[in-house]
Amino acid sequence: MSSDFRILIVDDQRPNLELMEQLLAREGLHNVLGSTQPLRTLELFNSFEPDLVILDLHMPEFDGFAVLEQLNRRIPANDYLPVLVLTADATRETRLRALALGARDFISKPLDALETMLRIWNLLETRALYKTLRTLLPPEQIELLRHPRA
Repeated sequence: MSSDFRILIVDDQRPNLELMEQLLAREGLHNVLGSTQPLRTLELFNSFEPDLVILDLHMPEFDGFAVLEQLNRRIPANDYLPVLVLTADATRETRLRALALGARDFISKPLDALETMLRIWNLLETRALYKTLRTLLPPEQIELLRHPRA
């Protein structure tokens, strides 16, 4: 699998950001952009064009739910761009709300390094397969795969 994946990390706590960057670097993932400023997420998303967004939920001023709402409006319906949520809040309400807003997976804090990387690689693999599929199929067939008619 390619190590050229672009990963955007948004977490208001610098130590959490550095930990995630180190974890990714150990796996050969160096094309990483980290930010402690959730208000800049959409700007960074548009300029960096990530393959994966890793997002903390509970941040001051502009929380991860607000960021998810922005990203949900920005990511086209016929695209697959995974958002992995970091949270210490494992309540059902939080998980359902984040999933409804477009999150694809969760990592609970404190992080387990192996589980975190397995989840990240799974999401990146799906992203890579989807990008390949987009080159092979017309958009309407991809849309049928995403939302099959009953």
